[in-house]
Amino acid sequence: MKTCNILLSAMATLVAFTGMTPCGATASDGVRAESLELNKSVTRRVYEEGLNQGRFEVPYSADFVGHGGRRNFTHADGMAEAKGWREAFPDLNITVDKQVAERDLVAVHWTARGTNTGTGNGIPATGRAVQITGTTLFRMADGRIAEEWTCADSFGLMKQLGLLATPAAAPAR
Repeated sequence: MKTCNILLSAMATLVAFTGMTPCGATASDGVRAESLELNKSVTRRVYEEGLNQGRFEVPYSADFVGHGGRRNFTHADGMAEAKGWREAFPDLNITVDKQVAERDLVAVHWTARGTNTGTGNGIPATGRAVQITGTTLFRMADGRIAEEWTCADSFGLMKQLGLLATPAAAPAR
């Protein structure tokens, strides 16, 4: 059984990276390939429509929970933050670099680029261009985003913006 799971996992990885799916194929737990592709399509819209274009019409479940840092957040909180990023970086462009879907989960590795010419999310306008990467894990339910976890290079963002406090120079001996 373990060998079968390893082979199925390898096949799923190959399918995810090549985009090829045999007709009627299912994942190891019986999830149809079409469901996996639908889930990937919905999560891609978060970046391509929401964050890049400011069109926030991606379907979220009524009981959505976001997980970020030390706190959980609601859909309304997440939308306010997304709009704040668009305000701080009016030319924000996020590319989806990789997506992998399994069961009800979709992992997205992304790269964000933009110029900080506005204010939003507590960030003053610096005029600086930035580029960071991150990964978000989404849990889907009935074609809607039910949960998300995001990990991004916040330190790199603040460093590129010049917003990190510089340590005082050590006294000469």
